[in-house]
Amino acid sequence: MAEVKGARGSVIFTGYRSLGVYSDHIPHVVRYHKKHKEFYLVTSVGKSFLTYNVNKLGQVAVSNALPEAITCLAADRMLVFAAHGNLLKAFARNKEVVHTYRGLEAEIHLVQPFGDHVISVDTSNVLMIWDIQSEEEYLELKFEKTSFTISALMHPSTYINKILLGSQQGTLQLWNIKSNKLLFTFKGWESGVTVLQQAPAVDVVAIGLTCGKIYIHNIKFDETLMTFQQDWGPITSLSFRTDGHPILAAGSPLGHIGLWDLEGKKLMSQMREAHSSAIAGLTFVHDEPLLISNAADNAIRVWIFDGPGGQGRLLRFRMGHSAPPAFIRHHGPDGKQILSAGQDGTMQSFSTIHDRYSKSLGRGSIDKVKAKKKGQRSVSLRLPPVTVFASEIARQSDWDGIIACHQHSLSCTTWDYVKSTMGNHKLKPPDLLNKSPDLHATAVEITSCGNFTLVGLSNGSVDVYNIQSGIHRGCYGKEKAHDGPIRGVAVDGLNQITITTGSDKLVKFWKFKSKELIHTASLNVQPTTFLLHRESGMLGVALDDFTLNVFDIETRRLVRKFLGHSGKINDLTFSPDGRWLLTASMDCTVKVWDLPSGCLIDCFLLDSAVVSLTMSPTGDFLATAHVDDLGIYLWSNKSLFSLISLRPLPANFEPTMVMLPGACNDIEEVDTVVEVESTNEDIMEYESPEQLGEQMVTLSLLPESRWKNLLNLEIIKQRNKPKEPPKVPKSAPFFIPTLPGLVPRFASLAEDEAAQSKVVKLGVLEQKSIFFVQLEEAISHQNYSIPLKTLKEMGPSSVDMEVRNLAAENGGSVEVMQSFLKMIGSMLETKKDFEMAQAYLALFLKLHLKFISTESVLLDEISTLLPSLEETWVHLQTLFNQSLCVLSYMKSALL
Repeated sequence: MAEVKGARGSVIFTGYRSLGVYSDHIPHVVRYHKKHKEFYLVTSVGKSFLTYNVNKLGQVAVSNALPEAITCLAADRMLVFAAHGNLLKAFARNKEVVHTYRGLEAEIHLVQPFGDHVISVDTSNVLMIWDIQSEEEYLELKFEKTSFTISALMHPSTYINKILLGSQQGTLQLWNIKSNKLLFTFKGWESGVTVLQQAPAVDVVAIGLTCGKIYIHNIKFDETLMTFQQDWGPITSLSFRTDGHPILAAGSPLGHIGLWDLEGKKLMSQMREAHSSAIAGLTFVHDEPLLISNAADNAIRVWIFDGPGGQGRLLRFRMGHSAPPAFIRHHGPDGKQILSAGQDGTMQSFSTIHDRYSKSLGRGSIDKVKAKKKGQRSVSLRLPPVTVFASEIARQSDWDGIIACHQHSLSCTTWDYVKSTMGNHKLKPPDLLNKSPDLHATAVEITSCGNFTLVGLSNGSVDVYNIQSGIHRGCYGKEKAHDGPIRGVAVDGLNQITITTGSDKLVKFWKFKSKELIHTASLNVQPTTFLLHRESGMLGVALDDFTLNVFDIETRRLVRKFLGHSGKINDLTFSPDGRWLLTASMDCTVKVWDLPSGCLIDCFLLDSAVVSLTMSPTGDFLATAHVDDLGIYLWSNKSLFSLISLRPLPANFEPTMVMLPGACNDIEEVDTVVEVESTNEDIMEYESPEQLGEQMVTLSLLPESRWKNLLNLEIIKQRNKPKEPPKVPKSAPFFIPTLPGLVPRFASLAEDEAAQSKVVKLGVLEQKSIFFVQLEEAISHQNYSIPLKTLKEMGPSSVDMEVRNLAAENGGSVEVMQSFLKMIGSMLETKKDFEMAQAYLALFLKLHLKFISTESVLLDEISTLLPSLEETWVHLQTLFNQSLCVLSYMKSALL
C-alpha cells in the first residue's frame, strides 16, 4: 500500500514565535533614528535579526527569516544589511528585504556601508562594491591570500572615498575606491589584525591584533600614539567612549572586558565574566555613559558608567540559555510563564507576554554563600544541570515552590520562584546504608497543595519530604518501591493516590498518606517516562518500544494504547481538558492523540527532534524545546480562533516538514498561506437541517409578541386605548419621516401628502392586499411558502386585519378562505412553524366559525386538518409526559 502523505503540516497548531533567543556570535549593530531620537540595537539570531530600543531593551521588530544563517551584519541610516552565503540583502523597516546584491562566489564575512554604496568582502579574498539603490556592481578588487588576506574593514572619518583594510598578515592598506588606487601600505606589527575602530579624534584609528595588543595609530603620519597589551588572548572588539571620558573598551575571547585610560595610557579597570563566551561586539552609545555588549552566550547587556573608579555597572540585560534547554513546563494556571532548565545549569522563566517579565532563577550551587562571594568564577561549586523539575504555585509566596533533580546527583534542590533564587533545602534520604557512588535522583513531584514533594531514586526508592522544612516524611514500600530506577512519580489532585513506575515494568498505586500499596499494573516493556493529568485522572505512560499506554487512575485500568512513533518518546503533555495527549519523539515528529476516540488526529514533522514540550493550562499555546537549539518555540492552537476539521489519520500517515516559528523565508510563508487557503475547502462545516426528524416539530423562532396575543388583541387594544387624542409632534426638518411597522421604512413625499389628504379614494378601498393576492395565486400552483413568509413579517394587528378581510363581507371569498386553510395544512404537514400555525388557525376559527359552519367546502377542509392536529398533539403530549416523569424522578432522588 502506498504511504499516505499529509497535505499540510499541522491541522491544530501553527507557528507563533520563539522565546529566549537574543543573540549569537555575530557582532551587534547600533543605529540612531533621527525622527524617533532614539538608539536601536540590532542582533543576529540565526536566520533572522532582532531590533531592540536601547532605552528599555524592548524588542520592536523581528526580520523576515533568510534561507541560511546570517554571517555578518551592518547598518546605515535607512537600511540594515545582512549577509548569508554569497548573498547580501538590505532590509527596510527592520523587516522586509528590499535589495539583494549578487556577484560574489564565496561566503561574505565583512560588510561596510559607504554612503550610496555598500562594501563586502568574502572568504575568497574578493572585495566588491555595489550601488545600494540600483544593486549594480561598482567595483571589484581581488587580493592574494598569501600576501594580504582581508580580516578587517573600516572607513576613516573625513577620508572621502577611502577605506582602510586590515589583513591576517598584519599589514594595512589605504585605498581610494573612486580611483581604484592603493594610496598607502602600513607595514603593521607582524600579527594579524582582528579589529579596526575609528577614534573620536580625526586620523586616529584603534587596531586590535591577534596577539592581544592594541595600537592607537595615526594613519595620516603613520605614527603609533600608544600601545596596550591584553593578557586574555586576541582582541575581539573595540569601542571608544564619546561622552567626554577618554576610555577604550576591548573585548576578549574569555568574556572579559578591559577598560583602558587613554590619558594615563594604562588599564583603568576590568569587567571580568561580563559574558560566559567570547565578546562578539562592544559599542559605546554616542554621548552617553552606556556600553552595549553581546556574545554567543545568548545575552545582551547594557553597562552604565556612573560610579567612582570608572567601573561599569549592569543596567539592563536580555539573557537566555547559553546551552540548549532540556526540560520545560508551564508555571501557574494562567499559562504566561514557562520554566526552563538548560544544559548550562541555569533555571530560567520566560514570559509569553513580554520579555520584561522574563527572569533568571540562577544556577544551582553546592554552597550558596561561597558561590555568591566568588561569583561566576566558582566553577567547582556549581551543581550539574537540572534534568527534571516540578513546580506548584499554591504556597510559593510562603516557601519554595519548585523541586529539581540534577544530572547524576543524589541531592534534589528546592527553588524560590518569587525571589528568583535557589531555595534553602537540598533533599536526600537521611540514612542510606549501602550508598552506591552512582546513586542519583531520577524523578520528582510536588503535590498540588505545595506542602510535600516526592523524590524517586535510581535504586527504586521513593521518598517523601516536607518542602517547607525539608524534613524526611517516609518512603514507599518496605525497603523500596521498585526493583529498578524510578522512571516517574505522580500524585493526584487531592493527595489521595501516589503513582510510581520503574524499570521493573510495573506501575504501582499507593495511598499517599499511609503509603500502603493499593494496586499494581504490569507493563510489557520498560517505561521511559509518564505524566499524570490531575483534572481528568488520565495517566500517560511512554514505553521503550515507542508505544503509549493510558491508564485511568480511578479504575486503575489500561484504557488506551497508541502505536505510531518510530523513535524514543522524549516527552508528553495533555491538553487542559484532558482530551488530547501530545507526544514528542526522536523521530522528529509531534503527534496529537484524541483520547475519547482513541485516534491520531494530528501529526507534524520538524527538522530537529523535540526534547521537551508543554501545553498551556489555558490551551492557547504549545511550547517546544529542541535538540541543539537555544530557543523555546510557541505554537498557537488554531482550534481556539478558527474552524478546523479533525479527522482520524491512517496508520501509514507520513507528515510533511514544518518550519520552526521565525525560520520561514518570504516565499515559504506565501506558499503556506496559499496551501492553507486551498485546504479550507476540505473542512466540513455542519449545517443544521430545517427539520431534524419526521416525528419532531420545528418552531419559527419569532418573538412571542408576534403570535401569542392574537386571540386577545381586542382586549389589549381596549386596555391600551389612549385617554387623550394623540398630539402631532413638532416636525424636525432634518429627519425623514418613517412608516409604522416592524421593518423601518422611509416615507416618500407623495405618501406623506396622501396621508394628509382627507378626500376618500374609492380605488384604495377596492385594492387587494399583497397577502390576499398571494393566497389567490397559491390556489393554482399550491405553493404556500410565499404568503406564509409575508404573514410572518407582519405584526399582530396586521395579521388580525388580514384574517378578517378573508370574509366575503370584507371583500374576501370562500376560495381565499379555503386557500388559507390549505396554507395551515401545509404548515402542519411539514411540521414547521408549529406555534405560528396554531395561533393563525385559532384566530381564523374565532373570527369565521359561524361562516365556516354554513360552507361545506370549508367544513371539508377543516375535517382534513383535524387528524394531523390530533396526531401531532398526541406525540408531543407523550414526550412532555416522559420529560416531566424524568424530572420528577430526579427531584425525588435529590431530596
